[in-house]
Amino acid sequence: AVQSAKNQNDKVFSVNVISGGDPLEIYTDREGEVIFKKYSPVGELSAFASQYAETLNRTCGLSVVICDRDGVIAVAGVPRKEYAEKRLSRELEEIIEKRSLYVRRDDDTFTVTADGLGQTISVAMPILAEGDLVGCVISLLPKENEKAPTAHDVEVKLVQTAAGFLGKQLEG
Repeated sequence: AVQSAKNQNDKVFSVNVISGGDPLEIYTDREGEVIFKKYSPVGELSAFASQYAETLNRTCGLSVVICDRDGVIAVAGVPRKEYAEKRLSRELEEIIEKRSLYVRRDDDTFTVTADGLGQTISVAMPILAEGDLVGCVISLLPKENEKAPTAHDVEVKLVQTAAGFLGKQLEG
């Protein structure tokens, strides 16, 4: 958009469009510029989600990724740089939209990020808070077991429990 005023130089504004109806957070920086960020309820829990992911990794050896609707907010057992600031894959977005548990089948090679890099999703459970989709808890296949069979019942229950617990934290 270009703003014009008499006796002034034209100003050009760069705008990133956020879809209508999305809640926003408004910040100001030191120079007084206004910054709009899309609000993420799971983002509020990022420190807590990171601790939960770390605990699952330490106690069970699971590689865990926790995301909101737009991107990864917590990881454990994998390098954060592989997942941070990347768009979610179409397959993961579809898993989240279905609102139900996903357990990898034999030939599935779905990844967390749209670039297709990183490890294959083993188990994924969307996080629901008051009926709204807010994110997902994901366990990953270890790299050396890419052709491994489907997840064990314990892994499935741990991921479901994490998603349920994070959802309840957002409601409370």
